[in-house]
Amino acid sequence: MKIQLLLSVSAMLFITACDSTKGTVSVQQEPQVVQGENDEPIHYPEEKHFKNVKQLTFGGNNAEAYWNFSGDQLIFQSDNKNWTAGCDQIFVLDINAKADSTKRKLISTGKGRTTCSFFMPDNKSILYASTHLAMDTCPPVPVREGGRYVWPIYPEYDIFHADLNGNILKQYTNEPGYDAEATVSPKGDKIIFTSTRGGDLDLWIMNIDGSGLKQITSSLGYDGGAAFSADGKQIVWRASRPKTVEEVKKYRDLLAENLVEPTNLEIFVADADGHNVKQVTNFGKANWAPYFHPDGKRVLFCSNYKSAIGFPFNVFMINVDGTGLEQITYDTQFDSFIMFSPNGKKVAWCSNRHNGRTRDTNVFVADWID
Repeated sequence: MKIQLLLSVSAMLFITACDSTKGTVSVQQEPQVVQGENDEPIHYPEEKHFKNVKQLTFGGNNAEAYWNFSGDQLIFQSDNKNWTAGCDQIFVLDINAKADSTKRKLISTGKGRTTCSFFMPDNKSILYASTHLAMDTCPPVPVREGGRYVWPIYPEYDIFHADLNGNILKQYTNEPGYDAEATVSPKGDKIIFTSTRGGDLDLWIMNIDGSGLKQITSSLGYDGGAAFSADGKQIVWRASRPKTVEEVKKYRDLLAENLVEPTNLEIFVADADGHNVKQVTNFGKANWAPYFHPDGKRVLFCSNYKSAIGFPFNVFMINVDGTGLEQITYDTQFDSFIMFSPNGKKVAWCSNRHNGRTRDTNVFVADWID
């Protein structure tokens, strides 16, 4: 499945924040504001941690762009109607290629809906979740009345291993219910994902070959979008924690319909085995798409906690003890899915910036300045 998030005032994009790095970089000169051909900023002056911002996609909704282990390619999902039938599929980007709008190489089957792709350690294959075994066409989008915003938890999602030519090499999951949001440890030994196989939306971990499956969260609520630290010893993820009788009932009723309401999510960290859980944020609203800074002491995440009307979403950085909050991006609509390259010198993220005042979301990369 994919998780939906409001990416612009009038458009919703299906994206799940599935969300391995090392190295440091030194401080350099102040950033320059770069204007694109449409006179919209591609780099805002407040974004002091970015340099040499580059746009890699043009058109459609392109999201969840994650680095390979050598730092020269990104795997991402797109619903670009020039490339697909309008339902998210998986594509690969070479970050050194000329940025243009030409069709990218399709890695998924082209059937159903896909989400949450991630490179395997060999750089020659990927993980991704797909509904293609259950359907050829795109699954319907739930419509809720009364202003309630929900994410569909498609039970048809399973996790697959495929080569870069689109050949399915292995099916990792075949349990009834939702299995998606898989990411790989930068050490190349573990996979973490979200599943409903235990009756709730929990995190599960397994060895890279699929053995040693273990549930590592058990608190009531949605646990998802997990990522490993650079040394593979910690994980960070988003979670809801319904507490009152009314909150618990609403959560369970929605889950019974394969839905979740993502308007109250916080960021958590723990050891990779699920022990020593710590809540990092307590801001209310939607805090999600977290990723560790290469030093393992800080976390970057997306949030709308400053927003009075639900947007914009921007990227923030915070110490794992909840101190030192800093805003990283400053788009007026949407910035999210930030991930460090394996050497810690670059970041990739997705943004509504520089889109010709359309609804498009595109992939960007930049040098990271600490």
